[in-house]
Amino acid sequence: MGDTVGMVIKNTGSWYTVLTDGGSTVDCKIKGNFRLKGIRSTNPVAVGDRVEIIRNQEGTAFITSICDRKNYIIRKSSNLSKQSHIIAANVDQAFLIVTVDYPQTSTTFIDRFLASAEAYNVPVTIIFNKVDLFKGDEERYLDMMVNLYETVGYTCLKVSAETEEGLQQLLPLLEGKITLFSGNSGVGKSTLLNKIVPGAELRTAEISDAHNTGMHTTTFSEMLSLGDGGWVIDTPGIKGFGTFNMEPEEICGYFKEIFRFSKDCRFSNCTHTHEPGCAVRQAVEDHYIAQSRYASYLSMLDDKEEGKYRAAY
Repeated sequence: MGDTVGMVIKNTGSWYTVLTDGGSTVDCKIKGNFRLKGIRSTNPVAVGDRVEIIRNQEGTAFITSICDRKNYIIRKSSNLSKQSHIIAANVDQAFLIVTVDYPQTSTTFIDRFLASAEAYNVPVTIIFNKVDLFKGDEERYLDMMVNLYETVGYTCLKVSAETEEGLQQLLPLLEGKITLFSGNSGVGKSTLLNKIVPGAELRTAEISDAHNTGMHTTTFSEMLSLGDGGWVIDTPGIKGFGTFNMEPEEICGYFKEIFRFSKDCRFSNCTHTHEPGCAVRQAVEDHYIAQSRYASYLSMLDDKEEGKYRAAY
């Protein structure tokens, strides 16, 4: 039956569903040992990958090779692991779903995600969900966060998956594109996707009252067709975002505003931590760079120096 080429649209951990260029879906296992430039990964094949498959007489199919990736989003797979987890490949953009409360998404998590997306040239839009729940101080904090990230250079949208407020602004951004949806558990990603994708019927979970955190509902990654040539990729909620394979001197380049100011530092190899004549630290003092962004930058430098990743982020 020969080789066929297609796109991985679902990954359950033990098998992969491939949509072939001929329009059929085939469940596949992996044949052989895939490595990504020598990086050890918990999932060598990711949703969004273009792959070659071979089917045998018994009706089983195997992925035999992965086509070159345009990009991917990758993170450390666990606290002390040397392994990585590729969240998705070949995406046009990412939507990071965040909430300022119920549960609160930490700025460190947001900044780590944004930096990793910058590293692999994936444009990110930040979607602030559950805006129907916020009043007073929470609403002011929400506006402050939107202002912070818009000033850095990211598009931010305020939506409520529950009441559908703001969804009309969001839908045109998805047309004809492959969009990764990501975020912590409990931010309302499944509720949002159920409103956006006809017939998605994804399971949604209540927030755990005790910890104000979300329960995992999505257990595998899956691509959902929007019917207009566009796709959204639904991924399991992630707790932490450990940056993977970044050299300390590269990290500054993944924070847009820190990079802009770094050009004025006295030393070209300035780490922006202690050196005299550091334009970045001056900009933090003068409130041109947010303290939270600078703290995220330092925490990523820490990862490299201590060779560890803290689950709290």
